[in-house]
Amino acid sequence: MGNDVLLPQPKKRWWHKLAVPMASWAVTARIAVHAAGPLDTFLYRKTGGRMTLSSVLAGLPVILVTTTGAKSGQPRTVPLLGIPDGENIILIASNWGGRKNPAWYYNLKANPEAMVRLNGQNTIYTAKEVTGKEKERCWTRATDVYPGYNAYQKRSDDRTIPVMLLSSKTT
Repeated sequence: MGNDVLLPQPKKRWWHKLAVPMASWAVTARIAVHAAGPLDTFLYRKTGGRMTLSSVLAGLPVILVTTTGAKSGQPRTVPLLGIPDGENIILIASNWGGRKNPAWYYNLKANPEAMVRLNGQNTIYTAKEVTGKEKERCWTRATDVYPGYNAYQKRSDDRTIPVMLLSSKTT
């Protein structure tokens, strides 16, 4: 077995206990869906991955994932909450609890290879959608890190939120 993935672990602050539940509110999601991604990407790049809006406000580990556009074939980079799972990374396609799956999910379904920017290095991963008991296990692990996923599932209009597992191509 190889090395476990070491995702950025922001220093825990007193306000994280307030911010994490607020992040799952519908009103917060409506704002964050447009603002958090660009701000997370900007801060991630400016600080070499040490800081994002989500890490400062809520203490969440954010990574940059570059996929190949399902329709365009062009690189698409998006900041996502990365859940460490041994050598793998769990991604939850919650889209802030919206009615539709996020574009990055369709990109990974069409082109499973993704580049993850983590701790100043780019690593190639292969994505697969998990189902059944594996999905349940990954979902539980993800909600341990960010309980807001449960609220997202409730308000997603009966959309089953997909769970993706990224495995390093070197493992």
